[in-house]
Amino acid sequence: MSAEEADPPESGEESDALLVGELTLVGRITDASNATLVCDAVLGESIVRCVYKPIRGERALWDFPDGTLAGREYASYLVSEQLGWSVIPRTVLREGPFGRGMVQRWVDTADRHGNGAAGLDLVDICSPETVPPGWFEILQASDMDGNPIVLIHADDPRLQRMAVLDVLINNADRKGGHALEGLDGAVYGVDHGICLHTENKLRTVLWGWAGTRVPEALVADIVGLISSLEGNFAAVLGEHITADEVVALYERAVDLVAAPVMPRPSGRRPIPWPAF
Repeated sequence: MSAEEADPPESGEESDALLVGELTLVGRITDASNATLVCDAVLGESIVRCVYKPIRGERALWDFPDGTLAGREYASYLVSEQLGWSVIPRTVLREGPFGRGMVQRWVDTADRHGNGAAGLDLVDICSPETVPPGWFEILQASDMDGNPIVLIHADDPRLQRMAVLDVLINNADRKGGHALEGLDGAVYGVDHGICLHTENKLRTVLWGWAGTRVPEALVADIVGLISSLEGNFAAVLGEHITADEVVALYERAVDLVAAPVMPRPSGRRPIPWPAF
């Protein structure tokens, strides 16, 4: 089964453009760790803005095998879709102008910075006295002038679902800038190249729900994921991550259903750096 066959295509020309349209380079995200190109996927009159990460542009890491990050991005997307959560934007593996790589639909976001809580992103930094009521304070620090600041995130069920997904896929790099609120009102997570390792590597800014129970509706979806992994979904994922990594995903899902409580920070680096 090919990657494209493993991911049932959405109907419509837009989905086809992402998968087989000609990728036209628009620009490059220069602060990304790996080669990250902004493109338009063009098929007929359909133009879809997307992010293209060629495998040849991946930076070597000591703890993840070379050339596997694009496959991990795609596998993470498949897990999100199997859960029915649609946390990760439409993602495919395909050829591009710089070789095979991951192509993901671009998420348009609103410029929210303004006055009060309405001007904050779902994950943000502010002064301690301006933290909105009900928001989680994750980290206290000082800015370059020595003024106190705090890393915060909203108590938002869309963000909470992302936090649960990160536990399942063992996300080692959930930065604040990787949680995007789209113009469609949905919240999307991006940049999942260092996920799905067998060892515990959870690093995230979304620690606000640590020690709290996972909502029952999400637990029910995880039960469904377990059933699918006991079926043919394990083989689908096995084309993009190792057999041991598929087993580790299954075990994390089983453990979370058995004890549906969000983990607490552990290790020396529970928050990725930089946090954005």
